[in-house]
Amino acid sequence: MAEPGAGGMVPVSAGLYVGGAASCSSPASLAAAGVVAVLTVDAEEPPALPGVRSLHVRVLDEPGADLLSRLDECAAFIGAARAGGGAALVRCHAGVSRSVAVVTAYLMKTQGLGWEEAYAAVRAAKPDAEVNPGFQGQLKLYEAMGCAVDSGSALYKRYRLQMLRERYPELQDLPREVFAVDPTNMCQTPSTEVLYRCRKCSSSILSHVEGDGPTAFIHKRITESTQLSGGGPDKCTSYFIEPVQWMEPALLGVMEGQLLCPKCTSKLGSFSWRGEQCSCGRWVTPAFQIHKSRVDEVRTLPAGNLLTAKT
Repeated sequence: MAEPGAGGMVPVSAGLYVGGAASCSSPASLAAAGVVAVLTVDAEEPPALPGVRSLHVRVLDEPGADLLSRLDECAAFIGAARAGGGAALVRCHAGVSRSVAVVTAYLMKTQGLGWEEAYAAVRAAKPDAEVNPGFQGQLKLYEAMGCAVDSGSALYKRYRLQMLRERYPELQDLPREVFAVDPTNMCQTPSTEVLYRCRKCSSSILSHVEGDGPTAFIHKRITESTQLSGGGPDKCTSYFIEPVQWMEPALLGVMEGQLLCPKCTSKLGSFSWRGEQCSCGRWVTPAFQIHKSRVDEVRTLPAGNLLTAKT
């Protein structure tokens, strides 16, 4: 186990330290450790340190806070300091959760470690480290995305929707970026993803891992129709998508409801910020689902696979 340096700095590996608020109390100690860059993950921005590069990431130590979106930026900052032959210090208020999460992510990205292995390496150096459950979940997601934040991936889009639900519990005044743009025609959506389209809307499908079929509904009455719908070659009877701009009036201020075609008002599906269970058995949160029986699949090039509402 590594011994804490002066000011609370703990070496995790060569050129990489983690610590709390007091770790920058001694400029002489920073200089002696070769620290040329300090990354602070805290609610308040600390005073500048002469001769030391700094980056402030404003994040509260709360399970619902978004740290994932900044992990690539943090890793690049740490990497730049070490590439020049210097050392980097990552600190937060207590040096227990936020800073440890960032260092864990850095080890994952640069050493090819899984999140649990990287976390164990940091805790071996700093036994009091305790990343909060929300950040642990974000580290798992970071690993699932290949240790790179891909804003276009279904995993990240679903994560952002979950974060927004935490931030706006009353679901009022949701930011415009929540909603995918309504393109005027299919060819204006250059994507290779499978897309959902209902007359005036188009949205990327958020894929999910297929569930266990009828066995996932053991708490409910299993009927013959349920078994058939969950046991065929296509277990998922709905598309789960990201919200589109035309849905905004239906979504604001309510936790769940129906999704109606904006032109003909026929029912296309339903939504629930709490989540819904797919016919395959997988629970999807939040859920914006369109029934496959209500749409047609259209193959177009180069836009990709598109779906248009049945008429």
